[in-house]
Amino acid sequence: MAAVQETFKRVEKKYFVTDVQQEEIIRIMAGKAAADHYGLTTICNIYYDTPDHQLIRTSMEKPVYKEKLRIRSYGVPNKDSKVFVELKKKYKGVVYKRRVDMSLIDSYEFVNFGVMPGKNPQIEKEIDYFLHFYKDVAPAMYLSYDRIAFAGIDNPDLRITFDSNITYREEEIRLEKGSWGRKLLDPHMRIMEIKIPGAMPLWLSYLLDQLEIYPGSFSKYGEAYKQVFSEALDREKYLRLNKDESKGTVNDCA
Repeated sequence: MAAVQETFKRVEKKYFVTDVQQEEIIRIMAGKAAADHYGLTTICNIYYDTPDHQLIRTSMEKPVYKEKLRIRSYGVPNKDSKVFVELKKKYKGVVYKRRVDMSLIDSYEFVNFGVMPGKNPQIEKEIDYFLHFYKDVAPAMYLSYDRIAFAGIDNPDLRITFDSNITYREEEIRLEKGSWGRKLLDPHMRIMEIKIPGAMPLWLSYLLDQLEIYPGSFSKYGEAYKQVFSEALDREKYLRLNKDESKGTVNDCA
């Protein structure tokens, strides 16, 4: 069994593509990249944040440095399933990810109560420092999506992924509760990510130019947070307007 990769350093570019464009990209890159052996996988995440959402609000301001913490599973886990606790940082466009695998129940004990499982003491100490630096960090959002991943045939470090069916919720924020909630994108849209330690291969640059596909800024957690925040503002405005109208009605009748 291959060892679990625990550290990553790479550049990640994101693109909006349609399901039709996805099929065309896959067709053109045949012989240069191949789907991994996992096939279509549902990736489930819990994103952690402060009560005032400091981490995602800072991230949306596009600073030079930002970081986030999540627990990730591949498929819906049970308490004994393997999951990953991941600390992801981005500095000057380069992504650094540190992760350690453990059971789901151990991940909750670690992140929620500080009980280190001892799988990788160095990475666990880094995550523990994060938890103490940001006060009162707690589960903030559940987010899942269906992913199919490709790797370069000549360059296995090249990863190309397509994410669809992006689903989020703010209640029942536990991985074992399953993948359900509100949808983030049109069902025909995909988020394509290109992840590579160095420069993009020429054949891939030509492919993107040929199909007129250009990089964009997109954070799944950020977009879900904006939707939730916007809905909260709309509810507050609706309640305020109805309260004002009720007051006006009473005054008219006086």
